[in-house]
Amino acid sequence: MPKTSKVKKKVPKVKAKATKPKAKVVAKPKVTTKAPIKISKTYVPKDTEKYMCEKHKVFFRIKLTEWKKDLVKANNEALYHGSMDDNSISADVVDQASSYTDKNVEMKAINRQIKLISEIDKALARIREDIYGYCLDTAEPIGLKRLMARPVAKYTIAAQEKHEKDEKVHADD
Repeated sequence: MPKTSKVKKKVPKVKAKATKPKAKVVAKPKVTTKAPIKISKTYVPKDTEKYMCEKHKVFFRIKLTEWKKDLVKANNEALYHGSMDDNSISADVVDQASSYTDKNVEMKAINRQIKLISEIDKALARIREDIYGYCLDTAEPIGLKRLMARPVAKYTIAAQEKHEKDEKVHADD
């Protein structure tokens, strides 16, 4: 008997159709891009407006940014001119002491301005976070008059006095 080879027929594999789950159609929320608010150079926040509205935020952002630019410019000039005076060393001891004292006072002023620049940066961050103008302790409005006088204010007057009193008590320990 002759050998017969069994030929396997290739049976095509039939894939079951994979059904994709139907995605729900969700309406996309309309994204409205707000046009940047422009205020005049003579604009002053008013108590009749909603507290910390966009106009107020823009006003204080501009005020803080300009203040920071002025401080940086003044610091750079003071440092540049202060380094120019280093070459003038006098033989007179009194003149040297006077020069040293002047430089010391100038450097303290520059350090205070650097700290103030840091406070301005923090205030600008609070504007971005929408917490500017509100007390960090009580979350009450600080008030426009106080912010006009001290744009980097973090506390209401009552909370500020409490902080200063606490600092004084701890300093006495």
